[in-house]
Order: sequence, then structure tokens, then C-alpha cells
Amino acid sequence: MLADRGVCPSLAKDGAPRCALESSCRRIPVSAHLAGVGLLAFLSTLGCLVRAPGVGMNMAEGDTLISVDYEIFGKVQGVFFRKYTQAEGKKLGLVGWVQNTDEGTVQGQLQGPISKVRHMQEWLETRGSPKSHIDRANFRNEKVIVKLDYSDFQIVK
Repeated sequence: MLADRGVCPSLAKDGAPRCALESSCRRIPVSAHLAGVGLLAFLSTLGCLVRAPGVGMNMAEGDTLISVDYEIFGKVQGVFFRKYTQAEGKKLGLVGWVQNTDEGTVQGQLQGPISKVRHMQEWLETRGSPKSHIDRANFRNEKVIVKLDYSDFQIVK
């Protein structure tokens, strides 16, 4: 269950504690971690993160799933913006869609862990495709979701 038995997994690689209650986390025996979900929930409130088997650290850290709609303004059509957006979304492990609009913008929806969605929002605001010029990005309808509505990141024609 723990990578290093008897040590709080929220320690940094150099062994420095990232945990607010470092001494408490280091002294919690492994058997306590196996005592039940209630204890795991309590430990997570202290900043001691316990990775369940088969669960990546992002989700174990409570990285909430969100959905957000976006529209990008500027020179974003005819410059492979959709293709680059799809590639970046897939690279980050996000799902959703992207499409051109009749108004010359690009719009879509992003879904995934909040930290990854925030990274993608920054990418949409500042980078885009190499030949694009982004004037502004609007994000709306942000909401927490329980599960993903899509299985991939698609370009909608």
C-alpha cells in the first residue's frame, strides 16, 4: 500500500517533509494505515497521502474532476489550432472536444483532474498552435463532476 513502509508518502524525494505534521506522519505504523478507510480519510486531512493499489497519485491526492467550456478568440482557424489542442489535451490525459465556429473562434469542452485542466487552460490562453495568435480565451460553466462524460479528446467537424 505504501511505497516506503512506515514513512509518510507525502515526503519529498529528498526526504524533507511536505506534511504539516511531519513527526506524526513519520511515526504512524503501517498497521494503522491498514485499519480502515476512516483512518485513511483522517490521515489525508493531515496531509499524509496514502496511495491505494492501482490508483495514481493525482487522484489519491484528491485531484477533483472538473468540466469547463472554452472559446478562444484570435487567429485560431486555419492554423491547426484544433489539432494542437487535441494533442495537448491527450498529452495531459484530458477528455473532451474542440471545434471551429462560424464566428471564426474555436470552442470546446475540457474534462479531467483540476490541475490538468488548469494547465490546459493556460495553454489555450497563451500558446495554442505555433501559427495561431490568441487574443483572449473565455472559460465558463466550470463544474465539479463525478465521472468523465467522454472517453477521448475529439475534434468535432
